[in-house]
Amino acid sequence: MVSTSASAANDYLAWAESRRAAVTAPLGSLSLVLTSWSAPGEPAVPDEEARAGHPVDAQLTRLQRSDIESGLPQEGYRIWREDSPAREAFEDIERWDYDPAWVLEGRFELVDEDRVVPFEHIKDGGATRGLPVSGDLVFDIDGTEYRLAAFDTNYGGPKLHLVFGDRTNGAESYGAGRFLFLDHPGATGDLVPGDSIPVTVDFNRAVVPPCGFSNQMNCPLPPLQNRLPFPVRAGEKKVRYAGDFAL
Repeated sequence: MVSTSASAANDYLAWAESRRAAVTAPLGSLSLVLTSWSAPGEPAVPDEEARAGHPVDAQLTRLQRSDIESGLPQEGYRIWREDSPAREAFEDIERWDYDPAWVLEGRFELVDEDRVVPFEHIKDGGATRGLPVSGDLVFDIDGTEYRLAAFDTNYGGPKLHLVFGDRTNGAESYGAGRFLFLDHPGATGDLVPGDSIPVTVDFNRAVVPPCGFSNQMNCPLPPLQNRLPFPVRAGEKKVRYAGDFAL
């Protein structure tokens, strides 16, 4: 019979393979070669214009957002190519071995279903975008309580999206911080502000954000309260490319 720890380590290896498959997919982060936005309030660029200069098998997807300064709607698009330089230079995602010590039992505290927290994004020049943060992830490490803001998102279902930094960033792991996705424990609507529910925070599932695979991604950066004052040697470290390739 396979031990629990061996089973967890095998699950981790399977997860690592699924991550590699995801980032190398036709719409994986490595395939993104262009993100373009129309001026605020202006119509979307026609497909033919957006595809100009790209091969026929390039994929086009559409985006929408609010302009960070005016609040007006913005229409955007992305071009994905399987011959992207990043995809062709990609070798692997470096990661730490599975470590059960980084599987933490904590709780999710629902604070306010309508709370919005400002997050700085890597391409916004220090400006912030408000993201919905309905509650906090709370856990203890060595007797100290940490309370991190994870924003609400839909990533194959309702999720909490934790953007965090730690002492490995820049030296051992991706410099701008890492992501962690958890099933949203408050998604059923059974919680009211002030309630809490147990949640497992498994840092072995920490990932390099999409901006580590494409410079056309605009990733949120860890807010101050999410910058842990110790190294988290678990999960993904960095993306390894062949030769001297750099984003």
